[in-house]
Amino acid sequence: MFAEFKNVAAEDKKEYGALLNQLKNEAQAKVDELKKSLQSKEKAAKFEDIDLSRPASYRSIGTRHPISITKSQIIEIFSRIGFDVSEGPEIEDDWHNFTALNFPPEHPARDMQDTFFVEKDPDLALRTHTSSVQVRVMENNKPPIRTISPGRVYRNEAISARAHCFFHQVEGLYIDKNVSFADLKQTLLYFAREVFGEETKIRLRPSYFPFTEPSAEMDVSCSICSGKGCNVCKYTGYLEILGCGMVDPNVLENCGIDSEEYTGFAFGMGVERIAQLKYNINDLRLYSENDKAFLDQFKSAL
Repeated sequence: MFAEFKNVAAEDKKEYGALLNQLKNEAQAKVDELKKSLQSKEKAAKFEDIDLSRPASYRSIGTRHPISITKSQIIEIFSRIGFDVSEGPEIEDDWHNFTALNFPPEHPARDMQDTFFVEKDPDLALRTHTSSVQVRVMENNKPPIRTISPGRVYRNEAISARAHCFFHQVEGLYIDKNVSFADLKQTLLYFAREVFGEETKIRLRPSYFPFTEPSAEMDVSCSICSGKGCNVCKYTGYLEILGCGMVDPNVLENCGIDSEEYTGFAFGMGVERIAQLKYNINDLRLYSENDKAFLDQFKSAL
């Protein structure tokens, strides 16, 4: 009707326009009235079936995974004494995963039963440790180097309560002039007491790793029996938590660092193992089953 207004004779436009505006206003008022009425009915219907006396429904709040909690705690502890965080790819070549770390060609870790190979000739594999990240750090940085490398690693192993085909590690590396085994021991003692308590004792036992010499495995006094002996620690009073040692000079040279001028230490621990000791978890498979009842136990650990 407004579009036709231009065709109305000039002498009729005044009367026609007044009537048109009146019709428009009345139509708009009716539409507004109907909208208001409809909204009121919808609102009433919305609350009609609600029992206002009923208790509110509980909304379950998620929690961080115990592996994430433990890994963050480890990173925070080492950051206090100057260690930064380095990361690298989970698919690695032979040089970074094995050769640069002093693994001889016949070493059993290169065999198919231990490693998930992605390609052969040239070899590409899912990394078996985060030491490969340390190689990349040494290749691209000059000493002093002080870093930890947290991440997921993979081993071709049967899944059981005590082993899994993937797990998480935090490996540490410190390279500088005049670094000694005593520095390594004091660093690890500090870490153990921060994680398990001031009364914790450590024990270093001779061991072998291709990339460190001398090498050791570190035990901590059992937090469950306070070192007195129980079935968890097999009545020894101690539990193994990590491997460590002085970086082999061959590894330093492979990464372009002068082993005559610099020395260093390295260590590596399984995050699952630390979490297992902290929270008394008896089955590694629980970490990857997404069991809500299991995960809910760690809300208080945040």
